[in-house]
Amino acid sequence: MIVSDHGMTENGNHGGSTYEETDTLALFIGLRNHVFDYASVINQVNNMFLALAVSRISRYENRVQELGLIDIAPTLALLFGVPIPKNNVGVLIREAFDSLKEDKHLRALELNSWQLLRLLQAQLSGLPCRNFPCDAFYDHQSSGSTDCNHETEDMLCCLYMEATTLYTSWKSKRGFESASNKDYSSAVAAYYKFLKSASEWLSRRSSDKPVKLLALGLATMFVSTVILSSLMFCRLREIYHGGKQQSLNLNDSMNGWSLDETFILSVILILVSSMTSSSMVEEEHYIWYFLISTFYLLLLRKTAQSLCAVCFQSSFFTQNGQSREGYFRMCFVFLLLTSGRVLRGWHQGGVNWTSLPDISKWLEQAGSQHVKSLQLISAFLVISIGLFALFSIESKGKCFQMVRLSFLISGLLVLLHITKYQDYTFSSTNYGATLLVQIIYAILGVATIGTVVALPWVIPFSTSKICPTDNTISPLFLSIHEKFPLVELRDSLYVIGWAYVLCWCLLQLLLQQPINTTPILLLLLQTLAGTLYFARSGTHHKEWVEIAAFYYLGMAGHFALGNTNTLATIDVAGAFIGISSHSTLLSGILMFIITYASPMFILLSLVMYISMKNMAHLVIPEKAGPGDHLMMMLGFSCLVPLVINSILLTAYTVVLLLMQNHLFVWSVFSPKYLYVCATAVCTYIGVFIVAATGFYAYFVLVMRKQKPYSC
Repeated sequence: MIVSDHGMTENGNHGGSTYEETDTLALFIGLRNHVFDYASVINQVNNMFLALAVSRISRYENRVQELGLIDIAPTLALLFGVPIPKNNVGVLIREAFDSLKEDKHLRALELNSWQLLRLLQAQLSGLPCRNFPCDAFYDHQSSGSTDCNHETEDMLCCLYMEATTLYTSWKSKRGFESASNKDYSSAVAAYYKFLKSASEWLSRRSSDKPVKLLALGLATMFVSTVILSSLMFCRLREIYHGGKQQSLNLNDSMNGWSLDETFILSVILILVSSMTSSSMVEEEHYIWYFLISTFYLLLLRKTAQSLCAVCFQSSFFTQNGQSREGYFRMCFVFLLLTSGRVLRGWHQGGVNWTSLPDISKWLEQAGSQHVKSLQLISAFLVISIGLFALFSIESKGKCFQMVRLSFLISGLLVLLHITKYQDYTFSSTNYGATLLVQIIYAILGVATIGTVVALPWVIPFSTSKICPTDNTISPLFLSIHEKFPLVELRDSLYVIGWAYVLCWCLLQLLLQQPINTTPILLLLLQTLAGTLYFARSGTHHKEWVEIAAFYYLGMAGHFALGNTNTLATIDVAGAFIGISSHSTLLSGILMFIITYASPMFILLSLVMYISMKNMAHLVIPEKAGPGDHLMMMLGFSCLVPLVINSILLTAYTVVLLLMQNHLFVWSVFSPKYLYVCATAVCTYIGVFIVAATGFYAYFVLVMRKQKPYSC
């Protein structure tokens, strides 16, 4: 049997959904219904394939448009004598059985009818085919087949019983003179009439879409997008157009639309537009790489402009300090550009250019020793950066000592696991490796959760700051701090943020492929550079722009780790690290952690960003209340990721519905939609963690400040 996978237009296109592109050919070789001329058998053998092809193609030209892939399965199954797949709704290809004897042909039709009848009974409960009145068939056998003009259930039963009755009648007359070819033809025609009707009904039933549920779901998505966008818009209008910025004498860049704001919004439009193209979906990583690199260049441009403005307008003493800040920000931007370029070249993802060389392929070709050495160096640097941040905190309380010690032990155990159990391609799954990973899981879980829960209760009240920001404490900041524990809250979130970041990095060092250890280091450097840049930039950038930039950075890092929009790139092997027995739930959680390492890492790092970013200018002291104070800290950090994600999710849902008949709906658009939905889950989990952490730490500190004797 020879089949073609697709057709082609006159211009050579074959990726669309037109008739020319979806029209295919089925050719059966070896099925003959006439006798060879044995005198010229040798000559016929030489020309058999050509003769069969010509005869069969001429007979299938009128049938090919009526055949579907579902018809091939029952045809091949019955030709080879194996059961038909139980959920198949296809019909035997009639021409393929013309060469069989009459009894075998009718037997094949009977088996095919039983197959579809079973599916009908599953769809239509209480189908009364067995008890259907058959008198009409016996009364009208002499006048031909019966007209079955009933409702759907009765019509299908009528057609089935008619075919069964004619087949029974033919079997009873077989071997007698009364048997005729007409009886055989009538039975075959009746079977095919039932099979076609049943197959069409089942196909429509399986492809019927719950329109009301789809409309309800789409409306819910749209309403949620409108609500989140309205909250975002109200927050922006309240802050930047409600008189606050004039009273606070903010930078002029806060007024109107700047280039970076326009670019951040245009990114959403670019992404929504690209969703309608299958090729752009397959190569989406190039879009993220281009957009995030362009944003880094905009940061470089803005930093250079501010640095030049300082040099020309400020006095010498003021210029010296501000220039130093400008140079620091410039270094951070160059670090972002450099690490981003390396990440872009680490994995060659997508579909069209996966065969091209990349850094990971070069390292693997160079040998396992190079991969192992780079893995150890990268893991050591990741652990060192996290521990340095924790040990640089001046507080010597027992809680801080326990946090440092816990993460130090976890880091050393991770290095031990890498050196002893991890190969350059996969991790060992023996008992010792599994036990060690389980110990690391336990220590990281206790250390991280313990830090989140206990730190707000034990952090001392003082005027000193733990988080390393150079922003001076303004009178506005002090006036707010008189009512709320702002310094202690920022210090708590700084330590908790580092606990989140270090815990997530250590998990990725365990679960990711060894070749991805260096990208984890580069993502950490990018996150720290971006956080320090925005913390030192003051009001040069609006907060929602900075949060959106972090979200885009997380998506670019998602593809930099080797992920694509195809399910084949999901790392399944890492989902069983540290699991002694099979557990679908635990493996699924680990698989989710591996796949969405970068987006979740960025969302968790927002806790650290909140602690280092001076947002006191977003609150009016006279009107400051608990709700306004919390909104100052968590508003944009929670709203911006939710708004971006809801827009993309709603837009792609509409695209998927529009592309439901596209040739690549199952191979391109459906897997992408699964990733979009999983990204939504990741975003909501990350935002929930950020919001819950901020709310918990804030209310604990407020309660302690109101009752100082309980400290």
